[in-house]
Amino acid sequence: MELFDWSLLSSTIRMVTPILLAALGGALCARVGIFNVGLEGLVLVGAFSAIVGNHFTGNLFLAVLIAALVSIVFSLLFAYMTIKLRANEIVVGVAINFLALGLTTFALRAIFGVKGAFYDKDMAGLPTVEIPIIHDIPVIGGIVSGHSPLVYFAFLAAILLYVFFYRTVTGFRVLAVGLNPVAARSIGLKVTGLQVLAIVMSGALCGIAGAQLSLGQVTMFTEGMTAGRGFIALVAMMMGQSHPLGILASSFLFGLMDALSIRLQGFSLPTQFTAMLPYVLTIAAMFFLKNKSQIGSNNQQSTR
Repeated sequence: MELFDWSLLSSTIRMVTPILLAALGGALCARVGIFNVGLEGLVLVGAFSAIVGNHFTGNLFLAVLIAALVSIVFSLLFAYMTIKLRANEIVVGVAINFLALGLTTFALRAIFGVKGAFYDKDMAGLPTVEIPIIHDIPVIGGIVSGHSPLVYFAFLAAILLYVFFYRTVTGFRVLAVGLNPVAARSIGLKVTGLQVLAIVMSGALCGIAGAQLSLGQVTMFTEGMTAGRGFIALVAMMMGQSHPLGILASSFLFGLMDALSIRLQGFSLPTQFTAMLPYVLTIAAMFFLKNKSQIGSNNQQSTR
C-alpha cells in the first residue's frame, strides 16, 4: 500500500466536500459582515436530518432537501438572535453548536432508540455518478468520476458563488453590505434583508454538507460526527479570504490532510496520531492568519 497515489486524490475530493460547502456558507455570512461560528452545529443538524429524512421517506432527494430545510431553520434562529436582537454573533454561534449537539443526541435516542450511533443496513446512501467518456480515461477517470452528486454540486457551488459575488447586481450589493453597512443603508440597500438572505443560503449549504457527511460517505449517523469540520471550514474560509476560489483551494488542502490521515492508519500508526493531522494544520493556519485577522478587525473597526 502506497502513501501517495492517484486514489488519494479521489479520496481527497470526497473528503473536501463537507468542508468546502460549509466554508462557502461561512463566506456568505462573512461577506455581509457576520462571522458565523455556528457552522459546526448547522452541519451536524443537517447530517442527522438527512438520516431521519432517508429513514422515513426512503427518498434520497427528499432526505437532502430535509437536511437543507432543517439547517435553514437553525440559521434563521441565528439570524434572529444576531440581527434582530443584536446578540453577540460568536456567543450565538457557540450556543447553536451546543444546541445542535444536545438536540441530535436527544433525538437519536427519542426517534431511533439507540445511543451513540444509528446504522441501518437496508438504508441506501447517495449513489455514485459515472461521468460518460471521462470515466474511461485512465487515471483521470478514477479521480474525477465515481463520486456522489453532492461532490459535484460542491465544486459547482464554488463557481456559482463566484459568479454571484462578482457578476450579479445582488452579489455586488451583498459585498457592499459587508464593506460598510452604514453606507449601504444610506443609498437605499436593504441591509437586513441581504444579511438574512446570506445566512439562509449559508444554512442550506451547511445542511447539504451534513447530508454528504452522513449519506455520501458513511451512510450512518454518530453523535458529534462532524468532529470539528465546521471549525475547519471557518479556517478554510479565512485562508481563502472569503473568496470562493480561494476557499476551494484551502478546502482542498484540508481535505487532503483528512484523506491522508485515513491513509496513514494503514501503516500501523496510532489512530490518535493520524486523526489529529487536519487539526494540526488548522492550528498552523491560524498562526499564518494572525496578522491578516488583525488587519481585518482593524478595518471593521474603522468602518464602524
